[in-house]
Amino acid sequence: KELKMVLMNVLSNCLKAIVNAERAGKRQVLLRPVNKIVIKFLRIMQKKKFVGEFEIVDDRRGKKIVLDLLGRLNKCGVYSPRFDITIKGMDRIMDYVLPSRQIGYIVLTTTYGILDHEEAVKKQTGGKILGFFYQSMTHYQFTSCLLYTSPSPRDLSTSRMPSSA
Repeated sequence: KELKMVLMNVLSNCLKAIVNAERAGKRQVLLRPVNKIVIKFLRIMQKKKFVGEFEIVDDRRGKKIVLDLLGRLNKCGVYSPRFDITIKGMDRIMDYVLPSRQIGYIVLTTTYGILDHEEAVKKQTGGKILGFFYQSMTHYQFTSCLLYTSPSPRDLSTSRMPSSA
């Protein structure tokens, strides 16, 4: 008898392939097999500008996707088991899964379809957590911020530097 290995989680395998290709500095990655959940997850990532265009190739077996990478993705993955999340519990899950609220997204399956956490909050719905994706803080362009403080008495005194006169 020949033992065959069974593929347990298609989404997990695709997301691992994406992270590994990003870390290797590749510009494209081939994902296979693919299902509807993977396609919808990638569309959310594409809408948030974490990945580029992708092409679905139907090879009459399990479909393939050729995905263009933008180099913005630091980590993505599935969350297993798929816990139920309410709107009230969304903040706690975001704090637990994401490194910061501003740099990542949680993807949920809801009664409205597969949404990211921001869309789920707008639609006032919860759901089951599918996965997450985020980029590192090094990819962000920070603008300088000046802190204003009141002048100290030393600032009002004359300068200690010798005058050039």
